[in-house]
Amino acid sequence: MATIIEQKPLYDKYPVGQDIIFAVSNSLIVATELNVRFVAEIYISSGFPQGITSNTENLIGTFKTTPNNKGVGIFNLRPVLESYVKSDNLALATAATSIADVHSRYKLNINYKYTPRILHLIDKYSGASNISRWVVVRFKTEHLDQNQYLANGTTPNPNYNTLIQVQNVQSDWNVIFNGYLKSTDELELKNSSYSATPRPVQFGYNLTKFKLTGQSKSFLTNAPTTQYANLEDYGTVGILMTRPVFNADNLSGLSALYFKYYDSSGSLLDEEPIYTIPQNGANDYADRLQAGYQALYAGIYPGNLRGWSTKFNAILSTISYYTVVGEKGYPLSGSEISKTYTININCPTLKGYEPIRLCWLNQWGVWDYYTFTMKSTRMLSTKGSTYQQLGGSWNDSVYRLDTFRGGKKAFRVNATEKITMNTDFVNESESEWFEELINSPEVYILEGYQDDIDDSALNQYVTPARLTTSSYTRKTVANDKLMQYTFEVEKSKTLRTQSI
Repeated sequence: MATIIEQKPLYDKYPVGQDIIFAVSNSLIVATELNVRFVAEIYISSGFPQGITSNTENLIGTFKTTPNNKGVGIFNLRPVLESYVKSDNLALATAATSIADVHSRYKLNINYKYTPRILHLIDKYSGASNISRWVVVRFKTEHLDQNQYLANGTTPNPNYNTLIQVQNVQSDWNVIFNGYLKSTDELELKNSSYSATPRPVQFGYNLTKFKLTGQSKSFLTNAPTTQYANLEDYGTVGILMTRPVFNADNLSGLSALYFKYYDSSGSLLDEEPIYTIPQNGANDYADRLQAGYQALYAGIYPGNLRGWSTKFNAILSTISYYTVVGEKGYPLSGSEISKTYTININCPTLKGYEPIRLCWLNQWGVWDYYTFTMKSTRMLSTKGSTYQQLGGSWNDSVYRLDTFRGGKKAFRVNATEKITMNTDFVNESESEWFEELINSPEVYILEGYQDDIDDSALNQYVTPARLTTSSYTRKTVANDKLMQYTFEVEKSKTLRTQSI
């Protein structure tokens, strides 16, 4: 009797931060053999899924479990798989027709292929290097060989009292990505079509809301559709892509992101698309099955647009807000296949405070952004080593009393900077969204667009930080009327001064 997969994740694309359950059985072997073990061989690929199990380099581990009281082996692959995906911080280069077409670009500079750029600063699109991987699991059943002799009854069995593996069965191609589920996220349940009685339940999170097929569909974020940004602010959105091998539509039907620019009266100033083509940093059709293109990043904030859009740069003094929406068709049909996101342009000079822009890893493994435009304070704390210095020169021909010598001296000083920031008044959807900032394991401070700094100074744009605010109370209009939040971050890198 063959080994059977009795239970598997309901969907073949799932966040790695959930329980990833497979259950296998082999009733005949469990009933008749000794020392039975179920074996799971896990294969992971960052490239194409074809031939994933034929390349031994893709085998990341072999794991075993014993049958439970029902004769079934249950595997939870989450602890294994979650270490094979991570956040993307560098843009993924895509070579198009020439070196001059290599993206993602930064301020229209080329040769990105040889000089990786910070992801947040991309001009148009970038693939995802680390967020997703292909996974295939091959299951076997292992047991002790009890036959002392071969079939003729006289020849000793060389495998006697050794473990043998039989009956391979393989999972589907699966895509894991660097997301997680909250306890309140709704899981869908469905009875399995496999042999067990009663039929086990399969469960999983339905990602349909991120599949760009209509005006209710979202980019890969829980952020409100109305955002605020300064003209210097950088940022991206993540877009979850579908797999053409399993879906009739390609790239979720996404042909372009369409931008419309408006003045303060709501009059349309200009409009333009960014097509999902290799010349813009997207992927070629032949590459769409690669793990790196199961998600796509798009630079949609003002700093990104200033890197390439002549139309946007021409209206910097008059633009009040702009909209971004996904469309399909080539040429574009005007069919909108995503929610419309609105970016309102802040005017920091009206408030007079230093804007602080934070970037954090969101629930779905890509990046969210927010610019704090109200009062902020910076505090520098120092910690160093000291020593007691003698008050004069003891090693010269005569003793000389020097006024600059003596007493307790600092040997080395390490300084840490903390920033306390305040939001503007926010609504309830923003209040709920900020919970992801509190929970995020990765936070950065982003500097803004500067005309006088070129790509040789990228270290001036992204600063690792740690959110030191340890608690968060979700506010509501009913309870709190006007809602504001205060957050504190600490720069991760200390300033190390000279040693004496």
